[in-house]
Amino acid sequence: MPKDFRATALERAVGRKLASWRNERDLSLVEAGNRVGFSSAKLSMMENAIQPSAVVDIMALGYVYKAPTPEWQFVMSQARHAADLRALRQPQAAIFDPAEDFPLLIADATRLRTFATDTVPTIFQLADYTTATTQRDDPAKAAQLSRVRETWATRSSGDDPLAVEAVFPEAVLRQVVGGRRVLKAQMLHLMEVSELPEVSLRVVPHSAGSYPTMNCPFTWLSFSHRQHNDVVYTETFLRSEYVETHSEIERVAERFSALRILALDEDESLELIAEAATRI
Repeated sequence: MPKDFRATALERAVGRKLASWRNERDLSLVEAGNRVGFSSAKLSMMENAIQPSAVVDIMALGYVYKAPTPEWQFVMSQARHAADLRALRQPQAAIFDPAEDFPLLIADATRLRTFATDTVPTIFQLADYTTATTQRDDPAKAAQLSRVRETWATRSSGDDPLAVEAVFPEAVLRQVVGGRRVLKAQMLHLMEVSELPEVSLRVVPHSAGSYPTMNCPFTWLSFSHRQHNDVVYTETFLRSEYVETHSEIERVAERFSALRILALDEDESLELIAEAATRI
């Protein structure tokens, strides 16, 4: 057993599965241990994730319990993945940090689709607005957000502008971030960028009620090279992540399409932003 072992959620899930196999067959720890050649203490520790479950032990249990082969093979893969993660000595961000890489990926993209939930989309934020959004959370993050904004600014003024489709809820227009002066300047900036031919900006009105991916902001990037698949970037205050599997990208595409249908069109959204700016 690794020194100071602390089970991950994945290892606890493996343990619960092993316990469910035994319980479904109405076997005690002693009976199951005798059949597989383990002590009841070892089996109990595996089921309760007090120690990691070795792949070979899971295979033996699957055989003794006569669990369906695909089922015990899947549990084996979970245990193997958990062991691989534990063997990784450095935090993932030390090897590759999506938040640091994100501005560079934007520079390579041909199309950016983004959904923001609580703030103006990062690429459209003014510096004072960005500072206000980060000062009570993570002031160091302002520099990373600034790089995102600057990358888009460079693309939007160049010969190869980045096509942008942005969606966000009406509540963003009402949240007084940084005070009224900062918010008004931000609203006027949104009105300005919405006039760019490569920008589509839509607002989900309060009247739409609930909508897909509430509280789950994301940015979806597409690229010109056929060997470069789409990438979705997500983040919380704890971590940032790239999503790249085809099935997950399809789910994002479905939800983004649904958001655009619920949102006001570009002209109606511009009117709402203008109205919000006059009321500040």
